[in-house]
Amino acid sequence: MSATTIATISKMLEQLPSPAQERVVEHMQEYIEDLRDELHWDKQFEASQSPLISAAQKAREQISEGQSTSLDIDEL
Repeated sequence: MSATTIATISKMLEQLPSPAQERVVEHMQEYIEDLRDELHWDKQFEASQSPLISAAQKAREQISEGQSTSLDIDEL
């Protein structure tokens, strides 16, 4: 974030009454935590894709070689 953007946000906050400033800061903290959490899960999801793709390919190979059969959920 540029210094100009931070200065603009700071000026906007300064124009608000103190209780409103505190509310904005609380909302920003919650928003930033949500973003961090989302970024964490995006990273976890991306890291899991390669092993999942490999497992799916292996399952397809095993099915095509007759070593296993696909799961029929309706039979459960």
